[in-house]
Amino acid sequence: MVHTFEELVKRQRAADAAQVQVEQLRDRYGPPAREPWSEQQTATYETAWRAWRDLARDVQAAVTEYAKDEGQARNEVEASVKKAARHATEEGS
Repeated sequence: MVHTFEELVKRQRAADAAQVQVEQLRDRYGPPAREPWSEQQTATYETAWRAWRDLARDVQAAVTEYAKDEGQARNEVEASVKKAARHATEEGS
């Protein structure tokens, strides 16, 4: 599948948003060792964590494919995508 740079940025923003959600749940629920989470909290957290993991995996694969197709260094593409995703998020704030 061919990816555009803009698509990579959108995917990175989705992965970043999923990560924020996981962090917010972790902050809200507290460490499970301190006070065990309810079944609902555990299910909610695990669902959010899996979504983040899957989105991050997909963006990494897309970045790799894009870099190969464009003849660019993967790490440079990744850095550009992350910078553009952060910039787009800052503009939207």
